[in-house]
Amino acid sequence: MTFEPLYSLSGLMVGALVGITGVGGGSLMTPLLVLLFGVHPATAVGTDLLYAAITKTAGTAVHGMHGRVNWKIVGSLAAGSVPAALSMLWLMAGVDRKSIGVTNTITTALGWLLVMTAIMLIFRSQILEFARRAIGERMPPKPASIVAFTVVLGFVLGVLVTLTSVGAGALGVTILLILYPRLDVREIVGSDIVHAVPLTLIGGMGYWFIGEIDWAMLLALLVGSIPGIILGSLLAPKLHERTIRIVLAITLTIVAWKLLTG
Repeated sequence: MTFEPLYSLSGLMVGALVGITGVGGGSLMTPLLVLLFGVHPATAVGTDLLYAAITKTAGTAVHGMHGRVNWKIVGSLAAGSVPAALSMLWLMAGVDRKSIGVTNTITTALGWLLVMTAIMLIFRSQILEFARRAIGERMPPKPASIVAFTVVLGFVLGVLVTLTSVGAGALGVTILLILYPRLDVREIVGSDIVHAVPLTLIGGMGYWFIGEIDWAMLLALLVGSIPGIILGSLLAPKLHERTIRIVLAITLTIVAWKLLTG
């Protein structure tokens, strides 16, 4: 095991952006590891999932102490995401993860999810407004239907996060805001972060079981990212978040283009 300072520097930068924008580290860290450091996609995903589980635990404690968690939403999401994550891990364990087909599947899925994340970053308010108008023109869904939709969302997130380590942040929060328009956005974000902890932990432990975790890289990332998140959180009130989100969205689009075109 060799400690690589460049991983820590990358963790510092990603952590700072996470602290400023609130966008999940997987949207940034996994493609960075694949494109900049040449890490195999499966190893990058597995390592990033454990990295996310550790870093999001602190966020869980903060939101929990402030009562910004809707446990009904967390439970509904987990009812779908946990079986999906276990199923994806079973599939990943049974294939040749070094094959071109598996590598292309992961990188292609990651690329398109980055495009969708970029769209959500820039046009979230417009998407939410369109959804509210569309729902307002018809009968609002029944509570049982909303729960069912939440379970389905959890299943989709379980598949996407386990395959790419991306999806539970910008995408999950946006859809939850559509499903639960009357809830405070902080409660939605808090619930999403709490749900992401067991999901990423299960995914990360599963990748560990099948031998796709780089422990030295994980340690180096954490050394940089933890102070980075603290720094970003302190800088956030002093920066124009909208501008940062646009720059981040453009960056994600460029990275996605690189992943999709090879």
